[in-house]
Amino acid sequence: MKMTTRIPPEIITPDRVETRLGALEFFDGIPTEATTGKVYDQLDFSRGIEAFLNGIPAASMVAIREGMRSVGAVDGTIGIFQDLMDSRSIFLTANTESVYYGTWIDLRKGSIVIESPPNVLGVVNDFWFRYVCDLGNAGPDKGQGGKYLILPPDHEGAVPEGYFSFKSPTFGNLVMGRGFMRDGSPKAAAQAIRALMRVYPLSEADSPHPPKLVELSGREMNTVHANTLRFYEELDEVIQEEPEDSFGPDMMGLFNAIGLRKGRPFNPDDRMRKILSDAVAVGNAIARSFDFRSRDPGIAIYPGEHWNTPFLGGSYQWLSQGGARNLDARTMFFYAATINTPAMAVAMPGVGSQYAFANLDADGNAFDGSQTYRLTVPPNVPVKDFWSVVAYDTQTRSMLQTDQQFPSFSSEREHKVNGDGSVDVIFSPARPAGDRNWVQTLPGKSWFTIFRLYGPLQAWFDKTWRLPDVERESGSYSGRRWRH
Repeated sequence: MKMTTRIPPEIITPDRVETRLGALEFFDGIPTEATTGKVYDQLDFSRGIEAFLNGIPAASMVAIREGMRSVGAVDGTIGIFQDLMDSRSIFLTANTESVYYGTWIDLRKGSIVIESPPNVLGVVNDFWFRYVCDLGNAGPDKGQGGKYLILPPDHEGAVPEGYFSFKSPTFGNLVMGRGFMRDGSPKAAAQAIRALMRVYPLSEADSPHPPKLVELSGREMNTVHANTLRFYEELDEVIQEEPEDSFGPDMMGLFNAIGLRKGRPFNPDDRMRKILSDAVAVGNAIARSFDFRSRDPGIAIYPGEHWNTPFLGGSYQWLSQGGARNLDARTMFFYAATINTPAMAVAMPGVGSQYAFANLDADGNAFDGSQTYRLTVPPNVPVKDFWSVVAYDTQTRSMLQTDQQFPSFSSEREHKVNGDGSVDVIFSPARPAGDRNWVQTLPGKSWFTIFRLYGPLQAWFDKTWRLPDVERESGSYSGRRWRH
């Protein structure tokens, strides 16, 4: 034709294209009806996966709120693990050495005052698990205790004086903290929290506030989100309760695309229920791959070995120096952990705590609860306070439930020390004869562990002190006896 020009071949869509979805067919670039149905199914499936991976922080918060509601730790009543948290509580990678306390606050009726006790590490996170502020040692009160005012997202006008004031992007917020044992006892920290921790509306600031606490040690409670279609219902709770722009327009657009819309019921039809059920199953597999078999070499604390950092890139916001967010790293963290604060990610020698996850043994294999493993902790652990290891269930990412109330070992306990000053910690189903340094495991169940340093010193950060991988021992387990 008169106007015909050369068309670059790379802009042309062939009539038939072979893809991982199978053959996609077109009539001069127009998808056939069958191809259209196939690609829309794929689009909804892909968005369902992304909604799962990016919605984990919010769904986790919904599960935590539900758990706290079940024990009454909401609206100013503070839940406290006075005698420490044990394995009865299903709570993502909690430790056995801190006096945990917390409550859920709702800012829909106005600002909330938090009176924080001294010498704690506390934090306020919004409903999307984003950092609002620190309380205590890492907060503006510098560990002396103080009054905080949390303002709702729609707050306008003057802010009352006499408070450390912070505005949250959401109405729902988690207040969570931990006190520290003294001489191996949680008593002093628990007493201080009980005596001084208060949470109440700003409108009642002039009224007396007697303590409102509920003891949680030994209580059964679940705070872990679902890995089924129920996950999207948990996510929908946040979408319905919070401002529509509270997680940004692009992410909210992703949620809208699979039927999660503010002001509308989430009611997928049979086709969408099937697609989303598949999406959450694949999303769950992806999240577990991030946590247990990450492909990012930056996760390794020691290159080529198997102790990993939970803060890939060293940022509590999972941002690169250029400002790009590592979405996989954020998913990896929140699938296995809770609480978001820069105090956990920033290197502060002698302050706070540091974490190393071991999800695989020295040979790169998953831990087998029927086998015996040895962690040899070298001498002169670089800590101002103490160190510990806790065993976790790979399914719940919570403490491993065995005959031990506390599935852990701490340097504060009475323990056996080797001649060179190192300490061997044994993980096995049965206690080795005469060995006090033992964490029980379960045949037929895998596990992983976290090594924590309380008051970490410079040698941890510059890696002049190194933690070796967990080694599998030879031998097999049968009943209550070991065969070598």
